[in-house]
Amino acid sequence: MKEQSRALGAESVGKLLFRLSAPATVGMVVMGLYNIVDTIFVGRALGGESVQGIGGIAVSFPVIMIAMAVSLAIGLGGSSIISRRLGGDDLEGAERTFGNMVGLSLSLGFLVFIFGSIFIVPILKAFGATPTILPFARDYLQIILYGTPLITFAQAINNVVRSEGNAKVAMYTMLIGAGLNILLDPILIFGLDMGIRGAAAATVISQFATTIFLIHYFLSGKSSLQFHAGFMRPDKGIIREMVAIGASPFARNSSTSAIVVVVNNILALYGGDVSIAIYGIFNRMLMFSFMPMIGLLQGMQPIIGFNYGAHKFERVTDTLRISVIISSVIAVAGFLMLFFFASYLFSIFTTDATLIKEGTDATKIMVLAVPLLGIQFVSGGMYQALGKARPSFILSTARQVFLLPLVIVLPWFFGTTGVWMAFPVSDLLAVLLAVYMFMKEYRLLERRLSGS
Repeated sequence: MKEQSRALGAESVGKLLFRLSAPATVGMVVMGLYNIVDTIFVGRALGGESVQGIGGIAVSFPVIMIAMAVSLAIGLGGSSIISRRLGGDDLEGAERTFGNMVGLSLSLGFLVFIFGSIFIVPILKAFGATPTILPFARDYLQIILYGTPLITFAQAINNVVRSEGNAKVAMYTMLIGAGLNILLDPILIFGLDMGIRGAAAATVISQFATTIFLIHYFLSGKSSLQFHAGFMRPDKGIIREMVAIGASPFARNSSTSAIVVVVNNILALYGGDVSIAIYGIFNRMLMFSFMPMIGLLQGMQPIIGFNYGAHKFERVTDTLRISVIISSVIAVAGFLMLFFFASYLFSIFTTDATLIKEGTDATKIMVLAVPLLGIQFVSGGMYQALGKARPSFILSTARQVFLLPLVIVLPWFFGTTGVWMAFPVSDLLAVLLAVYMFMKEYRLLERRLSGS
């Protein structure tokens, strides 16, 4: 194995977690910044139509999340297998898994592109596009769909880089994509007067550059793994395990996509275009505040997977304990930013006074349980790294399962405010479940440690 893989089982846990998480966090923050800047440019470019433009991106978001769900299912499922295979000195098994990931990510990416392109208008209408938002959503999504094979491939394979402990290369991958996107946005949106289509084109071009960088990395011999075309042949055992583990992130992202669809339709009924735009902006701000936590998890998972495979349970428990503390601090910081600076943040996206005022009030309700979410994130990441599909699936879908009935019922009594109230209530219920499951697994690991 290469040096970066051996370090997963030998280097100080705290130092290793920082070394792997810091680059991942930088990459994820830049990715989150790209999502925000993309929406800001669209809002500013469209002026008086900013509400409809931002709404167009918001109703397109579930389709993008489905593509991301596919890539995460393959990426996290496959990288969990690779980490444990490398920990168990099974290099061929790791490389065979890698080959299956490449074939599966490209195939499913093309399926999303074909299906989405054929049914684009019915999909957008079903996802909550009002007659005034639909033209903007169609212009944006038509171009984004061309990049879905690239998105699924790049996002899935970047997890392989991370699984072998090469966090800096994974960071460079995200920096290239997000940085190029941010650079191209003003050129295409304003310079070439492409408007919302320019934002979509910038995304596709940046994903192409990311894909080229990843291909070069693996062909250069810098990876612990080598690509073998023969290993792209579907292996039922690998795919079954990959799907079982990847079902958790897929369920989380696809169910989140389904929730966005439901919320958009309910907001269209109770609040109209402004409420849909509020939800679209809030999602981007919340995602940005959680990016450091996701970066932490991306650094945590290969450490847990490798050491669990190597039966070094003390390193697993140490990693989990440190991760819970850091993730909780990040969650509290995100809450403080969103709660106290909501009005300022909304004013960056738009000059529409109604959107700013109503968005500020809604955000202060939706973030009330955010300080508690740290342990929920770590719990879900822990089960993915351990390869335990069922509990990972439960935790990944818990928030959505709690949220769906609340977001349907509460508006009957409180109108649009009821939609915003559903978020902190569902978050609290999901956190309570996560605490119970996390403590149960942590005690099991401690018993294994005492018996080892």
